Amino acid sequence: MPFARRPLSPVRRRAAQALAVSGAAALLLTGCGSSGSSSSSSSSGSSAAASPATDAAGGKRTVKDATGKAVEVPAEPKRIVTLTQEDLDAVLALGVKPVGITNGQGLAEPPAYLKDKVQGIPVVGNLLQPVMDKVIAAKPDLILAGDMQDEQVLKQLREITPATLVTMAPTDDWKLAFRGIGNAVNKLDQANKVIGDYDAKAAKAGAELTKNKGAAVSIVRWNPTGPSWMEKKQFAGGVALDMGLTRPAAQDKDGNAHSPALSLEKLNEIDGDWLFLSTLTDDGKAALKDVQSKPAYQELGAVKNNHAVTVDGSVWSTRGGPLAADVVIGDFAKALGGN
Repeated sequence: MPFARRPLSPVRRRAAQALAVSGAAALLLTGCGSSGSSSSSSSSGSSAAASPATDAAGGKRTVKDATGKAVEVPAEPKRIVTLTQEDLDAVLALGVKPVGITNGQGLAEPPAYLKDKVQGIPVVGNLLQPVMDKVIAAKPDLILAGDMQDEQVLKQLREITPATLVTMAPTDDWKLAFRGIGNAVNKLDQANKVIGDYDAKAAKAGAELTKNKGAAVSIVRWNPTGPSWMEKKQFAGGVALDMGLTRPAAQDKDGNAHSPALSLEKLNEIDGDWLFLSTLTDDGKAALKDVQSKPAYQELGAVKNNHAVTVDGSVWSTRGGPLAADVVIGDFAKALGGN
């Protein structure tokens, strides 16, 4: 079965708060390299402190990863392996083609929205489940390990190359993580430009919505055990806010996790002006298909108004990146723009 990332439970979210204080902001703290464009930029309240620590002969820089660990990385990495969809999205958005990737979230293949950009790149495992022999064969000089928390796996990866970085803390939003990845590959200025372009596009797309400007959008992932709505700062929720859209009262919660799976008795929590539905597994698709014939689903206002839209869970339910964000903007604009 394809690997699907666990949503953050309320207990795990609370436990992650201390780590999130440093989070990917730590990844923005760097020593100057012997070459590169952007190691001393700063953004989003994070300090990108320059330091004379440089290995001129080897072209090395020192950065801190999302756990606060100082890691020496190539000043200009040439062979990058990405272990999550978010890392892959980030480096592609920065114009960098990796030499090894993993399959998408909930998939046994790379994510469809990146398919045309990853043709011919070797797959080294499933999401956060690298096959070590395949990673070794890719000969990486930098491994971007996403939100990997398995210390044994990290130890094995660091034996392949010490330049292995955890790029996301559990509660980091995608923009912070993306800036950190941009800094790790010595393209922080470019990362800031990508985010600026995204912000402008999201604001423009939201302003161009006519009847549905500011609509309350429900964002839901359907699991085998039932639906979970996504908090406001979860990836797709954040894109909605950047477009000036709102959330139904039941979903107006800060955070970047999912609610517990809801029973039919609480199905009203997923209602809104519009309902955006995604799944990640075949079991989830079957559960959604089953409930769509039930009165509790059919009585939802969004369903009765023909405002229920199916979207790609491997995009909408991820931690996110700029290329995925562009897809979400397009999905919102397509659904809401003509009404």
